[in-house]
Amino acid sequence: MLPGIDDGAPDLATSLQMARIALSDGIRVTACTPHIYPGLYANTANGISCAADELSRELARADLGLQLTYGADIQLVPELLLGLRSGTYPTLHQSRYYLFEPPHHTVPVRFHETLYDTIAAGYVPVITHPERLTWLDDEHYEWFVRAAREGAWIQVTAGALTGRFGRKAQYWGERMLDDGFVHILATDAHDPHHRPPVLSEGRDVAAKWVGEAEAMRLVTERPQAILENKEPAVVAPPQMLDPTDERRPESKQRRGESARHRPPSRRSWLSRLFDRR
Repeated sequence: MLPGIDDGAPDLATSLQMARIALSDGIRVTACTPHIYPGLYANTANGISCAADELSRELARADLGLQLTYGADIQLVPELLLGLRSGTYPTLHQSRYYLFEPPHHTVPVRFHETLYDTIAAGYVPVITHPERLTWLDDEHYEWFVRAAREGAWIQVTAGALTGRFGRKAQYWGERMLDDGFVHILATDAHDPHHRPPVLSEGRDVAAKWVGEAEAMRLVTERPQAILENKEPAVVAPPQMLDPTDERRPESKQRRGESARHRPPSRRSWLSRLFDRR
């Protein structure tokens, strides 16, 4: 939502339009989290903080009651822990939680090691939009299950659940919800049209998989816990990670996947052309 800082809003007018959409969707607090991607988006905590303060002043002038805080979607880089410790890379709302963005098209090296290093240092990585990664498959899906069990939080994009990012992202997002290790839903908004700041539709879809109470935890209780910098141990976990929840399902791989949990078909264009079903 911050104007002109990465691939999000290009100007103030777009930022204000996005703020109006967020408010109309019932959102009252937004974390502005531009990319930190060395060589492409060289953002720093200080620059992001200043941009968020300036946008807050513009929202007040426009009489828009959206509260802003900030963080960053930080790429997996060797200097990640150093950047967090030095304050060059911001955490969410200056808490122990930070956004961890795996590379979108390339299987990362030192994925678990990097996560473990930051967890051991007292941070809580919130892994962003894993359902949209092009390299996600059954083998790498287990990486995120393991990460969640070891203390990372998982954040799924609300629009992925509504099909905004295609059938594959929708499939993985639904599967993660159904397996019970998603902590947060987020808008990952970039613009007013294709990727708007709308959370409610995703929350409604999530409720069909995890129930109303857990769907609300995805968009209110756990985000509020981040704002209050609560220890993860005192925050209600998702079902897979709750040792007191007797409803915890066995792995879908052991039970056998249902039709709704099969990956999207990769049939050729020729087979689709002659398919009369």
